[in-house]
Formats: sequence, structure tokens, C-alpha cells
Amino acid sequence: MTVTEELLQNAKSYSATFTKGDLAMPPARHVAIVVCMDARLNPYGIFGLTEGDAHVIRNAGGVVTDDVIRSLTISQRLLGTEEIILVHHFDCGMRTFQDDEFLNQITSDTGVRPAWIPRSFTDSVADVRDSITRLQNTPFLPIRSAIRGFVYQDKTGQLQEVTTD
Repeated sequence: MTVTEELLQNAKSYSATFTKGDLAMPPARHVAIVVCMDARLNPYGIFGLTEGDAHVIRNAGGVVTDDVIRSLTISQRLLGTEEIILVHHFDCGMRTFQDDEFLNQITSDTGVRPAWIPRSFTDSVADVRDSITRLQNTPFLPIRSAIRGFVYQDKTGQLQEVTTD
């Protein structure tokens, strides 16, 4: 059995006991969380969330890309979120390569250079600061005063807050 088949079996079990079908579309906690896609980070566990509580937007590094800004804009303007939490982590794979080298490798392998930028970084704290500033400066978010950033300690499970001061 493939992992996908195993997960589909789990989905059948989940749906058999599903009782949350009446949840409202807007998140109950009015918060959006941007977090790295690393499988070791569980934003629901970290923040004590359940289905319907928050928008959770995941990508490599938890970086603020144009698509993250698009999602957050929809989240705020159409679905009522008021706060944004950013979460990077110290043991992140985005710290292990350089954008140009990676893009050159893809171009060499495929003959096509991606239109997107990986947005790798060397310092998780500095990138959270950059991400906060990027969100504070975008004109598309109506609420930019409630943005907080954190770096997750992979070894302890603790969050370290990052400020722009």
C-alpha cells in the first residue's frame, strides 16, 4: 500500500466521525498564520487550534511571497481575519541553499528558468523581520498593525518572538 492509499484510508475513518460540518467559513479566531511547510512544525498543536479556528498558510520557509500576500488579502478583506502570525524555524531547509544556485540547477535540468524566486535565507530571525516589514508595507492588507513574528525552536518546541525594533 502506498502512503497516499494509507492516508486515504485515514480520511475515510475521519469522515465517518466528522461532526464539524457546520463551521463558518471565516476563521473563528480571526487570525491567519503563515508557517513553514516543514513536517516537524504542527501549527495546530503549537497554538492549540482546531478546525475552523485559523487560516494556516504554509510554504517553504514560511516566507512572505506575492502568493502569501494574495492569500492574506483574501483572508482579511473577505473572511474577517484581523491578526497575522508568522512562524519560521531555526533548522529550516531554506537556510541550506542560495537562490541563484538553485535556479541555475533547475534551468540546467529543464531548460526553463522558473518565474518564481525561492526566497532562501541564511538567518531565520532576520527573515522574520523582513517578512513583518514586507507585510506592514503592502497596500493590500487593511489591517497591518497586528502582525507578530516568531522563530520556532526545533529542539524545544518553544517560540521566540521577533520584533522589528
